[in-house]
Amino acid sequence: MLAIVKISGQQFKVQAGDSLYIPRIEGKTGDKVEFSEVLMLDNGGKISAGDAVKSIVKAEILRELVQGDKVIAFKMKRRKGFRKKHGHRTHYTQIRIDSIA
Repeated sequence: MLAIVKISGQQFKVQAGDSLYIPRIEGKTGDKVEFSEVLMLDNGGKISAGDAVKSIVKAEILRELVQGDKVIAFKMKRRKGFRKKHGHRTHYTQIRIDSIA
């Protein structure tokens, strides 16, 4: 069984047992979460999409805070002596998909 789920404004292709990193959500390690915004469902070749999908994806939080790679934004204007360096690391949450019901 395969599903396309919308989580925090992004779409993810998930199956039962998958582990993935999503934008940070509230919750502690071990908490159960449910995602009800399923856009498409493939159940053994039978595909349903749009409003016909009445499914819920259940998951468990494995790690509540995972930091992504550091991204550097560097600005410079030549011959002016202007240099600005700014960096950030995006926060993610690691989840494991338990079931698609």
